[in-house]
Amino acid sequence: MKKIPRWLGRLLIVIAVVAAGVALRLTVFRPEPIPVTLYRVDRGAVEETVANSKAGTVKARRRARMSPEIGGRVAMIGARPGDEVREGEELLRINDDDLRASLALARQDVVTAEASAREACLSAEQAGRELARNLDLSAQRIVSEELLDRLRSDRDVSEARCEAVRAAVARARAAITLAQANLGKAVLRAPFDGIVADLDAELGEWVSPSPPAVPIPPVYDIIDRTSIYISAPMDEVDAARIEPGQPARITLDPYPGQSFAGTVTRVAPYVLDIQEQNRTIEVEVDFDDAEFSRTLLPGASADIEIILRRVDEVRRIPSYALMEGDRVLVLNGDVLTGRAVQVGLRNWEFAEVVDGLQEGEAIVISLDRAEVQEGARAVEADGAR
Repeated sequence: MKKIPRWLGRLLIVIAVVAAGVALRLTVFRPEPIPVTLYRVDRGAVEETVANSKAGTVKARRRARMSPEIGGRVAMIGARPGDEVREGEELLRINDDDLRASLALARQDVVTAEASAREACLSAEQAGRELARNLDLSAQRIVSEELLDRLRSDRDVSEARCEAVRAAVARARAAITLAQANLGKAVLRAPFDGIVADLDAELGEWVSPSPPAVPIPPVYDIIDRTSIYISAPMDEVDAARIEPGQPARITLDPYPGQSFAGTVTRVAPYVLDIQEQNRTIEVEVDFDDAEFSRTLLPGASADIEIILRRVDEVRRIPSYALMEGDRVLVLNGDVLTGRAVQVGLRNWEFAEVVDGLQEGEAIVISLDRAEVQEGARAVEADGAR
């Protein structure tokens, strides 16, 4: 028998060892399959949406922060925080004794002026009659021309005095109107139906007007709860796609896990350009449920998602199942295989599958582990969703 060369024997031994190692790796030392969560392609709605870039705010279109038009000591408070008020209802009155006295004085001045007017005008009438009688006598050459000139002068002076006193009456009546207006400034009334949000005054305290640009807090804060809406900043890149009438979803911090239907009512006609901040455009959204909106507190934070387009009954998958390059992982037997898909509309929740997957096919959605990658062995964990 021919002897096997030594080098060939050694080669056969190495091959046998390698084969044994491979066999052990594929059997005894083979890694356990990775459990993965699957999702089967279904049909449903997919929307193209845009959301606010920074937190929005619950606001009221009609909110009045008011103070009296004049300063003074508070003599009456008609409504306190939490009270419902009606338009025109008296909220606060400043001590107005001096203003009422001024009004009474103005009315008395009218009485005096009217009496003076009657006296002056009666004198004017008398001077007119006196002149008329002497004119008749002058035709008979009984009175002199000098007397007629004096009577004409007396008549003219009397008529002028009558007109002057009548003007004084009108001025006195205008003074009444002014005194009434000043008296009205001592009363603060509700500008519309609403609720008192805040009151910064108490009986006996001195209050002052709160003109614009002056850091004096207002006395009353009144909110019309029927005018609640959401104001939210949207990125300027989305400005051209947003318009009034589009549907929207609203989420509120006080109502976690819930969303509320709304409608875009206003898109600001300008972009906010604030230094060191992204440029945004302000969008207003009204609640479809007006009764619910009445229960919200202005100032609360809110987010909006505007629905630009929507398609129904299309194949869809969770958006987080998509990998870079619009690829998904499919469990092919016990091996994860990558597959390219063509995607249509998408948002943060779902993506429309145009091509690459059929309804009912299962894809991997548990992509948050490094070992879940193409080529790895895997097994379904808890059943497809």
